[in-house]
Amino acid sequence: MTLTSFGPANRIQRSAETHPLTWRLRDDGEAVWLDEYQAKNGYAAARKAFADMDQDAIVQTVKDAGLKGRGGAGFPTGVKWGLMPKDESINIRYLLCNADEMEPNTWKDRMLMEQLPHLLIEGMLISARALKTYRGYIFLRGEYTTAAKHLNRAVEEAKAAGLLGKNILGSGFDFELFVHTGAGRYICGEETALINSLEGRRANPRSKPPFPAAVGVWGKPTCVNNVETLCNVPAIIADGVDWYKSLSREGSEDMGTKLMGFSGKVKNPGLWELPFGVTGRELFEDYAGGMRDGFKLKAWQPGGAGTGFLLPEHLDAQMYAGGIAKVGTRMGTGLAMAVDDSVNMVSLLRNMEQFFARESCGFCTPCRDGLPWSVKLLMAIEEGRGQPGDIETLLGLVGFLGPGKTFCAHAPGAVEPLGSAIKYFRPEFEAGIAPVSAAVPPLARPIVIGA
Repeated sequence: MTLTSFGPANRIQRSAETHPLTWRLRDDGEAVWLDEYQAKNGYAAARKAFADMDQDAIVQTVKDAGLKGRGGAGFPTGVKWGLMPKDESINIRYLLCNADEMEPNTWKDRMLMEQLPHLLIEGMLISARALKTYRGYIFLRGEYTTAAKHLNRAVEEAKAAGLLGKNILGSGFDFELFVHTGAGRYICGEETALINSLEGRRANPRSKPPFPAAVGVWGKPTCVNNVETLCNVPAIIADGVDWYKSLSREGSEDMGTKLMGFSGKVKNPGLWELPFGVTGRELFEDYAGGMRDGFKLKAWQPGGAGTGFLLPEHLDAQMYAGGIAKVGTRMGTGLAMAVDDSVNMVSLLRNMEQFFARESCGFCTPCRDGLPWSVKLLMAIEEGRGQPGDIETLLGLVGFLGPGKTFCAHAPGAVEPLGSAIKYFRPEFEAGIAPVSAAVPPLARPIVIGA
């Protein structure tokens, strides 16, 4: 699977004007180190931010550009930055990069960190200037060993060049940056669980409020942003708000470009930088090349395992948050998965829910007990041992583990694909229900939630 922004037959011509995230990528897939990065206008945005812009101007520029979080939630980045305290007496603040990319079927941040580590560092440097943070951490998924190696080398290069450390670019501003590899838990993608893990605590989400901007790492103001989000910052500062907004397609409410991809039994699985507003059909047919010979598209997920399934007729939806919402699910990470006609949806959902159940932190009862319950029911249905009422119980769990019903967003994301799979492929679930004559006595059957 390619980790570049090329399309079929390398037909995409990347340029700084149209591909702010990926135009510096090397054709051989090797990392772009400091000398090459600077030769490709690297750190020019940082120099501009330090020389010509004050902190408030940087924040306002990012806000005006309409940059939103690229980790899946889509919260406006400039608004999030604006939540950091203005009190000058608070001289200890932190900037955290959420690089704990563990969403199944998502590898966009990995590509940026492995091949363009200095782009992330420059984005963090400008962001630190804007937020007045003196120390930053890249909280990295532990399995990303190549990314860790490349980031650590890039940090050392930046230090040696005076781009990190004390008195950066002669401005009097100090910023230290550290790469911290996590212990491997999906829940660390939730920002407060990440903060707990960084502090050496169990990776449980925290109660909010207080939000990290007020009480974060070691009780100090903290801002947490995703890798791809931070990598957008240099281009916005260098080329301006109007240019950045012009990158997206007409009709899109999200600005700029997005790393999007397709996996599954498609002809050209990969990752591409595309403008917000392209359709799912363009992504599937023009870039991923459609299904391999002998396979048909049965369903697809638009942005990782925690997004709902869609049907082939939904491919004409525009790929931005509001466009995908119109067909009943979320944009998520923007990396889609094609499900072919050989896949049994019950087996696929059982596999997904096993992952989500295992990755629950166990803090709240609906998630801790509800997800394993769904796995048991799905296993029974998969093996033809399902009982009358099991599908209704699963739908009850979808409702009781939905948004606002649990401590964090883990469980709602886990059950969204389950609910959509039953909605569109209920006969496959019904096929696993045992005949009434083989059913267990009523008192031994699962209780239907909400009955």
